[in-house]
Amino acid sequence: MQDQLLTPPAAASEAAVSAPSQKSVEKIAHENNKLHKRLCRQVGQAIGDFNMIEDGDKVMVCLSGGKDSYALLDILMTLRERAPINFEIVAVNLDQKQPNFPDHILPAYLEKLGVAYHIENQDTYSIVKRLIPEGKTTCSLCSRLRRGILYRVATELGATKVALGHHRDDIMETFFLNMFFGGKLKSMPAKLQSDDGKQIVIRPLAYVKEVDLSRYAEVKQFPIIPCDLCGSQENLQRKQIKGMLRDWEKKFPGRVENIFSSLSTVAPSHLMDRNLFGFTGLKASGIADPNGDIAFDDDPCSTPVTVASIIPLRAAD
Repeated sequence: MQDQLLTPPAAASEAAVSAPSQKSVEKIAHENNKLHKRLCRQVGQAIGDFNMIEDGDKVMVCLSGGKDSYALLDILMTLRERAPINFEIVAVNLDQKQPNFPDHILPAYLEKLGVAYHIENQDTYSIVKRLIPEGKTTCSLCSRLRRGILYRVATELGATKVALGHHRDDIMETFFLNMFFGGKLKSMPAKLQSDDGKQIVIRPLAYVKEVDLSRYAEVKQFPIIPCDLCGSQENLQRKQIKGMLRDWEKKFPGRVENIFSSLSTVAPSHLMDRNLFGFTGLKASGIADPNGDIAFDDDPCSTPVTVASIIPLRAAD
């Protein structure tokens, strides 16, 4: 009773307002759990759809210190405990000797996790600065140098798969960048053979939205290392594409989802790549082809036509 009298009514009410209720705490925990389950499901689906990880694999997770690669490592470690197959994980970070890079953060984090890791020290920063004029974007050259080093490290570590943290938004943005600025229908595949032909590169986050990864990083409190230590300007073209997709998502819900779905539903006979489809040798066979002109009958932009609406038109003729 005495303790209650020592707390003024005003102070008690302020404390009640500032402190989250038990119900709100439980709701937040529920939403966080749903997010984790969704990410695990999407990553698991991508792995299954593209046969990314097989029994006995040693997966090298490329860890940059950004939210995406942290999430990739975290989810793969979860799935490793649940998977019906056995595979190893080794986290690898390339220290490119950028000024002010906090080289203590990743080793401390990985040791706390208890995961095998390797830090590769290579001064690519000086190379990039020497070759790229001041004020120009360095990301392209930096990426090529980093990729070559990581492939070499993967071979040295005996890794059978190299896992990168690119997500669904990265894939979509790259698709439009290639279309708008490169004149190609090309993006980031979920699985590919490395440049040197010695590695299989996988992108287990291929089905995951960036907004979910951002939220997951907040929930898990990953020790994020910024990607602007080199002082390079952000790729303005990618920034433009990112803004376009964000606007589409707001104004036309479902459009971006349909575009992403189209990347895995391709009809080569209805494009114009002569190397992809044998247009020059195409002859009439006399046999009905479901992939011929009938494919145009299913026009996604057309107004549905019923039999009743067609009959009066024919009678008028």
